[in-house]
Amino acid sequence: MIHNILKDKPTKLFLGFTAFFVANALIAECIGTKIFSLEKIFGMQPSGFTLFGQSGLSFNLTCGVLLWPLEFVMTDIVNEYYGPKAVRRISYTAVILISYAFLMFYGAIHVPAADFWISTNTSKGIPDMQNAFNGIFGQGMWIIFGSLVAFLVSQIVDVTVFHRIKKVTGEKKVWLRATGSTLVSQLIDSFIVLSIAFKLGSNWTWPMIFAVGTMNYIYKFTVAIILTPAIYFVEQRIEKYLGKETAHKMKRAAMGEETDNFMNIPTAG
Repeated sequence: MIHNILKDKPTKLFLGFTAFFVANALIAECIGTKIFSLEKIFGMQPSGFTLFGQSGLSFNLTCGVLLWPLEFVMTDIVNEYYGPKAVRRISYTAVILISYAFLMFYGAIHVPAADFWISTNTSKGIPDMQNAFNGIFGQGMWIIFGSLVAFLVSQIVDVTVFHRIKKVTGEKKVWLRATGSTLVSQLIDSFIVLSIAFKLGSNWTWPMIFAVGTMNYIYKFTVAIILTPAIYFVEQRIEKYLGKETAHKMKRAAMGEETDNFMNIPTAG
């Protein structure tokens, strides 16, 4: 059985996509506790925008946004070749494994620490390793819940918009369905996570939610446009790896136009 899987290029490719998708999502969640200044990366001072009556707004973003755009690129690629069922499958897998990871983080935080370990890095300016560990891995439950709900909902929206555009355009205008679906899903993602994590969890006002969400979306919108050429590059590499005939059959199967005979590709529906 394993030999057949390893010999089948579409299957190997899907396994690779799934592994990267889940790993990338988990890493994004783990590094999301750090907030960075986008302006400072380019040697600029914080912007100080005013939106919805909220002043002093800048592009202070979670480090997770450095990786999340790749999830939507992956979603569009998998959608193109394997169909919406495959996207839903890897999305559910990612949510389950991320939830499992957070349970393990919670358990690790509450395991009694060895006395000598707590002070092992005082020379590096870390007086209490347990507090440092808690600060990195101990994200609030509302933030965890909000990020998972936003991720799952935005993935489903991305799949739906992608295929509705593709039904109109066919295999042409890859940029339109890929970028268009990402822009819509990222908009929804930005406001769901803030509404759950900070409106329900921290009593933020709606003007603050709209202001911060808009700042986050401006960044995501820009990155989605910049990454559009990456979709074409990846598709070229996939067609070279699979062969044009196989790639074309997979795209048709993904749209539910035919039943594939070379592997069990999840089809539309």
